This record gives sequence, structure tokens and C-alpha cells, in this order.
Amino acid sequence: MPTLDCDPAVARDRLTDAGVRIEEGNTAHERWRAERDGAVAVAYDDKVVVQGGDPTRLTGLLSDGGGRAHVYFDGASRGNPGPGAVGWCLVTSDGIAAEGGERIGRVTNNQAEYAALIRALEAADEYGFDEIDVRGDSELIIKQVRGEWNANDPQLREKRVRVRELLDRFDRWSIAHVPREINARADDLANEALDDRN
Repeated sequence: MPTLDCDPAVARDRLTDAGVRIEEGNTAHERWRAERDGAVAVAYDDKVVVQGGDPTRLTGLLSDGGGRAHVYFDGASRGNPGPGAVGWCLVTSDGIAAEGGERIGRVTNNQAEYAALIRALEAADEYGFDEIDVRGDSELIIKQVRGEWNANDPQLREKRVRVRELLDRFDRWSIAHVPREINARADDLANEALDDRN
């Protein structure tokens, strides 16, 4: 549950500018509340607390942004195709800034990997990072994004275009293949999402 030390009036303006509807607080201590994508921001006198399963989008809108992050991603598919999920993690010098995992329906393993990369890049963009170093354990995805290998599958080509569009939003980026053990947190998040039957 992220807590942001900030001026609630400035935070309210940022959310309003992003099209998020602001509502009255539920108690005398709450100045206002805002909900987006299953997360809720609650403002108090000198801070905003974000709650919910995926607070990244709201925290990204509320933070000052900037800085550099390592972006880890992993997709999982039980069967090829089969039930799929994604996992991603944003890491700064202060530790994990945000992470998430979710089911994405029936996909191939490569489709799951691309979906995870896209979700990770969207989160890094929403969080406001200027520079990112992307790391994943799918050599195919990394080499396709870098243009070293062709994407013959039309769906994967389309996803590669989306990835490049997202990468263009950053001042500087790199993307590299890492061994699975380096990518363990993203892998765990994807598998936890697949195992979660709720």
C-alpha cells in the first residue's frame, strides 16, 4: 500500500488532468478519494494513500516522475497455447517501485512474453521514468525487439510495433536478455497469477 507524502491539492489536480474522477472522502479525516482500474487513492492532510491490487497507475499519476528504473518482465503459458499470465517488476536504486501479475487468457508462450513486456513498459511510462533498462529471459522477444530476428507471426509483429512505440516514450532505453534466475521476481509474479484461481 504505497503512501505518497505530497500536497493533496496538487495530487488532486494531477488526477483531474488525467481524467480521474474525484469524490468526497468517506470520513472526516479523508479530504477526497479517487478510483482507477481497481485501485483507490485516499487523500489526508499531507499524504495520499493508494490501495488495491494494482496501484501502479494511480501512483504513477501522483508521483513527480523522472529517474531510471530496471524493468523486468516474464510471460507464462501452461500449454502452448494455454492459460497465460504476465509478471513484471520496476526496480530503482531504492528497491522495488512497482510490480504486478495478472492472467491474460489463452495465449502462446511468446504472446504471453510480449504481453508482459507491454504491461511492464506501460507501468514504467505511467510511473514517469525517463530512462529504463529492460531485462527479460526470452531471447526471442529481446532479439525481435532489437531487430536482430524477424517476427514472422503477424500477432507478434503487431506486438513488437507496440513495444517500440512504448520504448520511444523514454529519453533512453536498453533491452537485454538475462538468465531466468536474474528474472526470478517477474517469473514468480506470472506463475502466482496463473496459480491464483480467484
